Amino acid sequence: MRVKVLGSAAGGGFPQWNCACSNCHRLRQGGFHGKARTQTQVAVSNHTGTWYLLGASADLRSQIESTSDLHPRTESPHTPIAGVVLTGGDLDHVLGLLLLREFQPLHLYATAGIRRILTEDNSVFKLLQRVPEQIKWHDVHPATPFELPGGAAGHGFRCHPIGLTGKYPAYVTPERQAVLLAEEAVIGLMINEMTADSETPPKRILFAPSLPGVGAELLSKLESCDVIFVDGTFWSDDELVRTRGAGSNAREMGHLPISGPEGSLRLLASLRHPRKIFIHVNNTNPILDEDSAEHRQVSEAGWEIAEDGMEFQI
Repeated sequence: MRVKVLGSAAGGGFPQWNCACSNCHRLRQGGFHGKARTQTQVAVSNHTGTWYLLGASADLRSQIESTSDLHPRTESPHTPIAGVVLTGGDLDHVLGLLLLREFQPLHLYATAGIRRILTEDNSVFKLLQRVPEQIKWHDVHPATPFELPGGAAGHGFRCHPIGLTGKYPAYVTPERQAVLLAEEAVIGLMINEMTADSETPPKRILFAPSLPGVGAELLSKLESCDVIFVDGTFWSDDELVRTRGAGSNAREMGHLPISGPEGSLRLLASLRHPRKIFIHVNNTNPILDEDSAEHRQVSEAGWEIAEDGMEFQI
């Protein structure tokens, strides 16, 4: 399985267009030891060259253009991108769908709750259905595995969705939320490539850019993976309040902070097998500064911080 990190920042990217926090200001001035980042986007491929997007970031068009493996292969419209798997309905994870509206047949995988708020409550997303079969929706059910077809029979991906009991986006009305299933709001994705070799255990990744918490069952799933992409949005629970003087806490927004006695760094300290990568990093997060004590603490704990352009094969 090939994995490409096309974008690694939280909503707004880094630097964020309207932010003059210490990180953003110093990056613009050239006095920051760190890298700019676009909004989180990961793509996975099998050996046939079929690609699936995990999420659909608002920066998706430029991310595709800067990645030659995702370019059309013939003169006629023919993309190697077969589909998109959504983990939630936050704008920075779904706006990129509107950039894929060019009458290209695609498969779109999402929970029924996310599909309903996009297709029934938001008229702008009807751009994805201007012609028959433009987008083929597939409902995803937490804890029920499904297949992502590859370029040949039996050579796609096996996807295990994990319900994370997060929250629906703020743009969803209370009336709509009242009739949606809470377990369909946010999911994590455990993915492995299907192969004909039944004797070799499949390599698998886990993608959870929004992680509200960690329980024993999820911890076991994380340990079974070879690479995990975990919510690295905020360093501390009160990060936005301290940085901007207002805002919600990380946990109120559905993001487990990295630091603290109940933060992901400590809760996931027992993991030994997987390669551990923080993704969806907010522009205010001090781990973006490669000279910071927070960056050093994360590295010493065996974690990496996702960067745009990161690529590997498992």
